[in-house]
Amino acid sequence: MTDATLTPSSSTAPDRISNPKTVAASLALAALFYILIFINVGWRQASLFGVGLAAGVILYHAAFGFTGAWREVVATGRSAGLRAQMVMLGVTVLIFTPLIAMGEIGGVSLRGSVAPLNIAVVIGAFMFGIGMQLGGGCASGTLFTAGGGNARMLITLAFFIVGSVLGSWHWSLWQDVPGFEAVALSQSFGVFGGIAVSFVLFAAVYLCAASWEKHKLGSLVPTTSASSPTLLRGPWPLLAGALALAAVNVATLLLAGRPWGVTSAFALWGAKLAGFIGIDVSTWAYWARPGQLLTLDNSILYDTTSVMNIGIMLGALLAAGLAGRFAPSFRIPGKSILAAVVGGIMLGYGARIAFGCNIGAYFGGIASTSLHGWLWFVAAFAGSSLGTRLRPWFGLS
Repeated sequence: MTDATLTPSSSTAPDRISNPKTVAASLALAALFYILIFINVGWRQASLFGVGLAAGVILYHAAFGFTGAWREVVATGRSAGLRAQMVMLGVTVLIFTPLIAMGEIGGVSLRGSVAPLNIAVVIGAFMFGIGMQLGGGCASGTLFTAGGGNARMLITLAFFIVGSVLGSWHWSLWQDVPGFEAVALSQSFGVFGGIAVSFVLFAAVYLCAASWEKHKLGSLVPTTSASSPTLLRGPWPLLAGALALAAVNVATLLLAGRPWGVTSAFALWGAKLAGFIGIDVSTWAYWARPGQLLTLDNSILYDTTSVMNIGIMLGALLAAGLAGRFAPSFRIPGKSILAAVVGGIMLGYGARIAFGCNIGAYFGGIASTSLHGWLWFVAAFAGSSLGTRLRPWFGLS
């Protein structure tokens, strides 16, 4: 579902470890991180690392991304990926909405991802959509493909971090742009009303996508199909990936008290690197906020998003080893490198000013019944459509 050649093997061979050295290395690193997090932070943060690890395996084996799914709709008419996303969102809304309405469970305060509807969301998401197609992946896609052994995506990730730092530097400039206050459907229409309106929107996107595919191709590819899937080697059906990622987001909400996010960690990593080379970012408005300043001062082991991101990369590494497909190649054409640089910067900058990425704003926002998630989706899809048409300029298929 990204540019990376990461589709798991379709071999009909029974489940077995295909690359034991890669599997052993990933398990050893995962165990080390888990122990470090458990000792220094506690069981809850260590559990969130485990959730990230599971997400990496899921994303890799289901090849579940957003970049390729959206590009397929525009380029070929195939909509299985987009339709699977609507199922994922529907299941998550059904569980999220009553949980968030409770406000607390097991001593953990629960909140959704709700943000204003303003120009920053539109521009940032549009930039992110272009960046998806040039960089070759979304936020989660960049992590799992890089972790799975795609060298080009390491370049995208590096410049995703650069763009995130630039976005945090300019963050204050985007705070007073024209727009409207945040709207959550569950607050406007109640729990059942919010779910009902959300389901109408999911059904509308699903049916429009299906109709478009039938018009373009004459038939509909099901979201349940996979070529000779096996548990350890994949590929998993898209629908299985959708349901599993819904579970990942619900687990994150219950453990962290808020939906899954990805890109705030990139801004943090970049800020720490900037500090290492002598650039003091603590005076920037983005970092001067009390909560953010504490995050900047602490180890990344205390940052939930960071430990989950590390888990995603290690989970993808494990999955690639199990599938026998961890084989990094560093022969990358110059134009492709340029696309990764430009795309990465647009991804990072866009996510910072648009209240998140495809996970935090789109998945988390819509799952929280926030209208900003839908606005983000429309703007990012438009940007992705443009990015799809720009890809040939960089020698990308």
